[in-house]
Amino acid sequence: MAKDEKVLSSTSNNMHESQKKQFELKWFLRKNIVPVFFFVLCVIGGYYSGLPLPFLLNEIITRMARNSFLVISLIIPVLAGMGLNFGIVLGAMAGQFAYVATVNWQMAGLTGFTTTALLSIPLAILFGWLTGILFNHAKGKEMITGIILGFFANGIYQLICLYFMGNIIPIKVPSMLIPGSIGLRNTLDIKSMQYALDNLLKIQVKIPGHVFPVSIPVATFLAILALCLFTHYIVKTKLGQEFRIVGQDMYVAEASGINVDRVRIIAVILSTILAGLGQVIFLQNLGNINTYGSHVQVGTFAVAAILIGGASVKKATVGQALLGTLLFHTLFIVSPLAGKNLVGDAMIGEYFRVFVTYGVIGVALALHAWQSLQEQRRIALLKADISGE
Repeated sequence: MAKDEKVLSSTSNNMHESQKKQFELKWFLRKNIVPVFFFVLCVIGGYYSGLPLPFLLNEIITRMARNSFLVISLIIPVLAGMGLNFGIVLGAMAGQFAYVATVNWQMAGLTGFTTTALLSIPLAILFGWLTGILFNHAKGKEMITGIILGFFANGIYQLICLYFMGNIIPIKVPSMLIPGSIGLRNTLDIKSMQYALDNLLKIQVKIPGHVFPVSIPVATFLAILALCLFTHYIVKTKLGQEFRIVGQDMYVAEASGINVDRVRIIAVILSTILAGLGQVIFLQNLGNINTYGSHVQVGTFAVAAILIGGASVKKATVGQALLGTLLFHTLFIVSPLAGKNLVGDAMIGEYFRVFVTYGVIGVALALHAWQSLQEQRRIALLKADISGE
């Protein structure tokens, strides 16, 4: 009997462990369903694209270096309870205005790049301050306000670039202007500053069995690492704690003596500054500026990337930002060729990328609305139970 009891006990423990593991797996999949889904898509797309490994790794590393800064700039407003800051478009505009100035001053190389980065900061502070004031008048609706603000700011940006540049604002370099007219050209050449940061410290890594090496822009990744450490550090400061308290409950924060409006404005300013620096890094990698288009999709792509990494409008981490950037841009690389090899049309991959970009944002916002409704119902039931007692 004792032996049978031991066998039953052992069997019961094994079943309990098995159920526990199944529960943990279900919990993990439910919590990380979005990044897991996109990871599977990337693996399938990578397999069917047929791209050589060194080429794929080079493209992924280039896009990670180019885009990570912009995606990480979204984290602080999420921490402060303001959702995903589509207003980083204004930070991108600050970076582009800074490039217009340094190209006009005929600056080049690392000096030109550094001057551009420094010049973008005061512009981003101004734009972030104005955005923060607007967001304080639209509490609870910051994301849709940020989208509309981006459209409005783009109109002013185009007015400045098309009418003020060369007319009210003097431009010394004729090649920057539309021939025989005023206003900036559709494309500005910044080849003189291309790879200024990327080439500052770069290493080549050989992959066994492949001829072409993988290039890693170490200096750019060190800049991204510095931003990650800054984001991690600021959470632990007094200001970071204020961000958290305001993000959890503005009314409790006010009752605690925190100036909620001021804290929210600081969060937006920091996000806008980082977005401006991110756009400066992004464009030095490209070597040219699409004057009227480079900034337009910045907010949408960055938001889609961080959501794919598993973030939400209430919680976002550096890890999720980096993972989302990796998955989102890997999918961008492999989907056209995968679509061509699967169905004979590369445009299928392009359509899928557009669908993914906007679809993931729509689903995330719908989930946020559903979760908020569930939370309100839970609180209502809890209050009913308390009053019933």
